[in-house]
Amino acid sequence: MAIQSLNLSRSFGSVMAVDNLNLDISRGELFALLGPNGSGKSTTINMLCCLLKPTRGTARIMGFDINRQPGSVKAVTGVSPQETTLSEHLSPLENLELMASLSNISRTRARQWSAGLVEIMGLGDRANDQVRKFSGGMKRRLSIAMALISDPAIVFLDEPTLGLDPQARRALWEYIASFKGDKTILLTTHYMEEADFLADRIGIIDAGKIAALGTSLDLKTQAVDTHTIVVNAWNLTMRALDSVRAKFENVKINGGCLSITGRQLDFKETVDYIHSTGAVIRSAYFKEPSLEEAYLKITGKELRG
Repeated sequence: MAIQSLNLSRSFGSVMAVDNLNLDISRGELFALLGPNGSGKSTTINMLCCLLKPTRGTARIMGFDINRQPGSVKAVTGVSPQETTLSEHLSPLENLELMASLSNISRTRARQWSAGLVEIMGLGDRANDQVRKFSGGMKRRLSIAMALISDPAIVFLDEPTLGLDPQARRALWEYIASFKGDKTILLTTHYMEEADFLADRIGIIDAGKIAALGTSLDLKTQAVDTHTIVVNAWNLTMRALDSVRAKFENVKINGGCLSITGRQLDFKETVDYIHSTGAVIRSAYFKEPSLEEAYLKITGKELRG
């Protein structure tokens, strides 16, 4: 197991930020913690990478205890914090080589790895420019490269796309996805689509507790108890539409497209019934519930940035 937390807890005065968190994250897994600001995501990351001591409980990172072996934990982890910590007057290569020197990497190897990471992160044509001239997306990519410079087994990414425009965010997702399987990645985010796109598994954290845990599909299917069948058909007469409305409780019609929602919908039975009205079926499919629907069902609140 790459990451294992055992009743991990942290309070700030009377506020319990993380409350008896128990997680098991496998090697090579990309695990996302999804939740609003103040839910405990960043506090969890800070404890796991030994920047913050737990009030109680502990965690093991590649077998090392965060309370008793913080030096060993730091040696096998890389961190890209929510706030980028870059030297603005240095170039990407200089930033990476500086970070490598702090990890006791030889100068020759540091130069090789830095040059390779700059290319991987799409910064090769700006390798010698000062970071102060970079866009937000470029700085986030460099921050992730700096987390990777020591070739860690585990990478913590705390809100890696916070504040980026949709295009830059999507580009960064592609870079993060390229490391799946090779590195164990724990990513915190409050963007549902980010967790949905990237994660092998998702933990929804709310008020310091894990409210739900599983794959994106698990969360969607377990939390949402109604299903929607979308049928595209032609020759939908008024008589046919009246018949469909009488048969099914929740029917929406948009041109020749029917959306039928219910708790216990049988796909074949629904399609066969519509066909029996004289309509010609062009296509039909189950509409997958969204992660947002699952989140609202699980927590009862909106996901806020």
